[in-house]
Amino acid sequence: MKRKSLVVLPLPDFETEIGRWIWCLEDVRRTIVEKISGISQQHLDAKLNGHSIGSLLYHIALIEADWLYEDVLGCEWNPKILSLFPQEDRNQDGNLTQIEGQTLDEHLHRLQSVRDELLFHFRSMDLEDWRASRNLTHYDVTPEWVIYHLIEHESHHRGQIFEMLSNLKGRT
Repeated sequence: MKRKSLVVLPLPDFETEIGRWIWCLEDVRRTIVEKISGISQQHLDAKLNGHSIGSLLYHIALIEADWLYEDVLGCEWNPKILSLFPQEDRNQDGNLTQIEGQTLDEHLHRLQSVRDELLFHFRSMDLEDWRASRNLTHYDVTPEWVIYHLIEHESHHRGQIFEMLSNLKGRT
């Protein structure tokens, strides 16, 4: 049996400290993608506890893009990224919008497109910019905190997705 190596390694082409945080962000995504690989359309669209796996995947990608463009970059969204989000994140009741009929490949494409955009912008960041506060209307935020929050956010929804998959597979 091959011995595991449980270490955080900085991703290449990033400032070392930033690369370690991005590695963590990528690791959370890797575990989600591995777990949902090959799931059925029925499982993607099944609504449990008020939302579906597809809705959570849409939400994860949208929130990541929002933090990138609105908080870190403070600029207009890349039109190609914006086009991946034809629906609002939440409905009038404040619940996640139910996303149905989109294939796993469509969800994975959206997630990867947003992540590629984030990686592109963070790859050129130095430590000064990483820790430079963005002074927004309601709060101040650094790119460092944004990555921490995205790790936390995606990890939370990963737990929901894994629990939903477990429940769905128990039904079939």
